Amino acid sequence: MLRRLFTSESVTEGHPDKICDQISDAILDAILEKDPEGRVACEVLVTTGLVVVAGEVTTKCYVDIENIVRETIREIGYDRAKYGFDCDNCGVVVSVKGQSPDIAIGVNDSLETRVDDDETSTGAGDQGMMFGFACNETENLMPMPINLAHKISKKLSDVRKNGTLPYLRPDGKAQVTVEYIDGKPNAVTTVVVSAQHDEKVDHATIEKDLIEKVVKEVIPANLLNDNTRYFVNPTGRFVIGGPKGDTGLTGRKIIVDTYGGYASHGGGAFSGKDPTKVDRSGAYMARYIAKNIVAAGIADSCEIEIAYAIGVARPVSLLVNTKNSKVSNDKIVEAINNIFDLTPDGIIKTLDLKRPVYKQVASYGHFGRDDLNLSWEMTNKVEELKKYLGL
Repeated sequence: MLRRLFTSESVTEGHPDKICDQISDAILDAILEKDPEGRVACEVLVTTGLVVVAGEVTTKCYVDIENIVRETIREIGYDRAKYGFDCDNCGVVVSVKGQSPDIAIGVNDSLETRVDDDETSTGAGDQGMMFGFACNETENLMPMPINLAHKISKKLSDVRKNGTLPYLRPDGKAQVTVEYIDGKPNAVTTVVVSAQHDEKVDHATIEKDLIEKVVKEVIPANLLNDNTRYFVNPTGRFVIGGPKGDTGLTGRKIIVDTYGGYASHGGGAFSGKDPTKVDRSGAYMARYIAKNIVAAGIADSCEIEIAYAIGVARPVSLLVNTKNSKVSNDKIVEAINNIFDLTPDGIIKTLDLKRPVYKQVASYGHFGRDDLNLSWEMTNKVEELKKYLGL
């Protein structure tokens, strides 16, 4: 037997970096709700008592950025000073300007439009490579380690908000190690949970509650055994958290947002970017394609890379890597090119991305969200792929 261990991490919505991601996407959603053609690149920094919003925004509408910031922080749960961060009393600094006209040239009219005289099309908002992945080891076709880590971190927030564990505070992290035997998930060997808490609660109570009411509530019993190790607040204390404990930035949790390190990552962050930015929309499209390929039973796993040049509509490259595929990767590339439109306009139209759907995925993962009705999680191309590939 070939044995290996793989670990992935997730964080709660109250983690400083995730606060920033949610604010960035809340601003994006507010603009897209009023102006679907708005261009947004919004970055946020949070620290003790302060939120800084900066970026490039070109839109015909007005949104109250300061109010969006405060309401987002309130929803997360930082609504009183004793938590170390207070939505009503923190400072909010906004420094936003328009999108660079040098970028807008290529986005408004792609190279194909300007040189080849094609009909007007949108060019990619940046250069870069984006990856999408799917595998058949979970029902939502996500890698098991990140899937379980997300469920734990989401459960941490649920039991805080519904009053089951009222001493918890918004900041928290989860980490899950899965043992694979011959490439198949076999057991969870280690679970790490760090949760911000009221200073009056003793460590023994926190440890017992989080194992019984969080971890064991979301990890199937058949994956846990007597050898599973649990580390709950390993330092023994986690009272100071959120922006008071650590500065947060938009886009600093890109591995949490995607596949937990199980698959490749192009390096681009998602939050605060409108869908002309292929860092985001290209990664969503790559996940959509990979998921349909695995859902169709074409392969046990599929990783897709799409690369773009700024201002150019068509990708400069497309790569497919599969495991236990029924057809060659070259044949799958051919099918993708015939079935899916990989230009920015094609992606935006296929996935209906000019609408306010982004804040809801700014925490607990952008992929595998079976709790949300996300267009890039649909498997509506299964039959078309199977037919093209003769399966």
